[in-house]
Amino acid sequence: MGAARVLPRRVLLGVSGGIAAYKAPLLVRALVKAGAEVQVVMTPAAHAFVSPLVLSTLSGRPALTELVGKQDGTTVWSDHVHLARWADVLLIAPATANTLAKMAHGLCDNLLLACWLSAECPVYAAPAMDLDMHANAATQGNIARLKERGVRMIGPEEGELASGLQGLGRMTEPEAIVEQMIADLMGHSPLAGLNLLITAGPTHEAIDPVRFIGNSSSGKMGFALAEEAASRGAKVELITGPVALAAVHHGIQRTDVVSAAQMAEAAKLRFAKCDVAILSAAVADWRPASAAGQKLKKKDGPLTLEMEATEDILAWMGTQKAPNQVLVGFALETNDERRHAEDKLARKNLDLVVLNSLRDAGAGFGHDTNKVTLIDARKNAAELPLMTKQATARAILDHVEKLIAHAH
Repeated sequence: MGAARVLPRRVLLGVSGGIAAYKAPLLVRALVKAGAEVQVVMTPAAHAFVSPLVLSTLSGRPALTELVGKQDGTTVWSDHVHLARWADVLLIAPATANTLAKMAHGLCDNLLLACWLSAECPVYAAPAMDLDMHANAATQGNIARLKERGVRMIGPEEGELASGLQGLGRMTEPEAIVEQMIADLMGHSPLAGLNLLITAGPTHEAIDPVRFIGNSSSGKMGFALAEEAASRGAKVELITGPVALAAVHHGIQRTDVVSAAQMAEAAKLRFAKCDVAILSAAVADWRPASAAGQKLKKKDGPLTLEMEATEDILAWMGTQKAPNQVLVGFALETNDERRHAEDKLARKNLDLVVLNSLRDAGAGFGHDTNKVTLIDARKNAAELPLMTKQATARAILDHVEKLIAHAH
């Protein structure tokens, strides 16, 4: 059940002036293919080896070089502090002997070095130079000092060098750099490589061709869960009702549905192949027994709707769940919240229920925040404070990761 290898991170890519800079376009492409947003920062010397236009085109962002420059006659400042804070990770590739030396000694004579000195995110460097330069005691001392300060080195590799010599100094290939970063940054999550099924949003149950019965679910909680799961390396199948949201991360496969029946069909089709199912959608419990073929008119008088129950997707999954699958449901309650949630947990054979109370300010439908209580199958409860839905998603998935360890 392996997932595509993804790196949904904002990568600040520093390109310094060595012959290996010709590989920078391939590295940008590999990062973008893995789902990363890439901002390139070049040293002035790098321009002799690779075109800024090529890197700008492949990354979708202007490749930056100057701290202060001119654009259409206007002075433009490249805010190195903002760039460093924007980045989830700083990667310097190739990292020449000169750039490594400047980093090790705190020099700051170009934009790339200013970003490095401002960075609080993980920093990677892929050294590239001739074998004698790499073996030199000064270079080895600089690399050792940077490692002590937390810089993570990728390579170099043995191979043919620009001098024609064979030896240690060749920059690690772009695909291998990306793979190592994925393994390092995301491979530690138990979700990495797993298939997650997540439902989100409301369902609309037709009364006639233009009217429906629905609810106020925005889908924000489900989408936050999908984004966070994808950022941890999971392959996410997101089934969503009608919402005005976009899924951003690579690794999310989105399926749009309208009705409870359509959501049930899509979820049941995918359930057997998933490792974890998180059903956060607000699926209608009832629907009109039959929808009118034409728009109903007021003149037809008072309207009485005959209702029928929709299929309980979560209960069906509870009966089909394999021992190594983790099933998570949501319970939105208005009274006797804990009792109703624990009842749902037991009846539907869940591993975890996420309890919302509409009596909590800032929780429930439509908000950018949520306040939930996580209750597991042993009725252990963790009451979380009011948080953003993104932070809530992280807390839920942290708990799911613990459940996965027991399920596998």
